[in-house]
Amino acid sequence: MACLTVDLIAKSGKHFKKRRGISLLQYLKTLTHLHFSNRNIEEIGDLSMCRNLTVLYLFENRLTKICSLDFASNLTHLYLQNNNITHMDNLSNLKKLSKLYLSRNRISVVEGLEELSGLKELHLENQQLEPGDQLLFDPMSILALAESLCVLNINNNNIEDIKDLSVLKELEHFSAAKNKLLHIDELEDVFELWSKLLILDLSGNPVCKQRKYRDRLIVACQKLGTLDGKDINEITRQFLVNWLQSK
Repeated sequence: MACLTVDLIAKSGKHFKKRRGISLLQYLKTLTHLHFSNRNIEEIGDLSMCRNLTVLYLFENRLTKICSLDFASNLTHLYLQNNNITHMDNLSNLKKLSKLYLSRNRISVVEGLEELSGLKELHLENQQLEPGDQLLFDPMSILALAESLCVLNINNNNIEDIKDLSVLKELEHFSAAKNKLLHIDELEDVFELWSKLLILDLSGNPVCKQRKYRDRLIVACQKLGTLDGKDINEITRQFLVNWLQSK
């Protein structure tokens, strides 16, 4: 079993190289970026000597859980996409985390984020869910992100509604393409609360086929600049707003 340890770091040509006057311990204490993607890693070992680590790349490995990161209080970016992770555990000490990438794992519940009040980006697209399941959201975790989260990607997760996400009032970029969103009235209710939303992608959802879908969302999202990959003309927006007011 491949385990990420300080010994593996020491043996890596991309990382520690013996230099006169610099010990491995000194090197680990100054290490800020760690690149171990696509290395068949199945577990994270004791990296507690890497206390200044800010960016950790572990995508495209064989991890099944998030562990051994309690030491990483300075971590700002965590890349764990393309693994086999099933639960969002052991994240509470990562209080400086700004970007979290967990796409293409096996996560069924978005949870464990209660202490990450500074998280700005969360990427959860394309989870490998069991047939009939959809990605669910723990209310306490979502509430904890209400004042910080700017980017959320939940593409292709069989999601049927997003009411639980309505508190995310700082969102600027929201992607929920290729899901099962159907009711435009419910979407309007949520998007009217997201006053900072600039980019929205709902392509591939059943709701896209509803009459006046694009027009209604342009009106609901006052600052929206791009919808489903297409820019919104300000003249078109003003025409739709005026038309609605005249009804």
